[in-house]
Amino acid sequence: MKIKVKAKPNSGEQSIDKKEDFYSVKLKSSPENNKANLELIKFLEKYFKKRVKIKSGFKSPKKVVEVFG
Repeated sequence: MKIKVKAKPNSGEQSIDKKEDFYSVKLKSSPENNKANLELIKFLEKYFKKRVKIKSGFKSPKKVVEVFG
């Protein structure tokens, strides 16, 4: 299943909010050195309890993420 995600790094908290057609995810990490992407993957894997992979948007807040299983 592919989902759209809008990542918000440097938020000071971790949270997820389901909107109409995408997920808004607040992350503690900064976008430098891929830290926010790694935190996003771990957070979404914990949320969905499935393996997750970023398909597009590695350097953008708007991403397409694939959830396996």
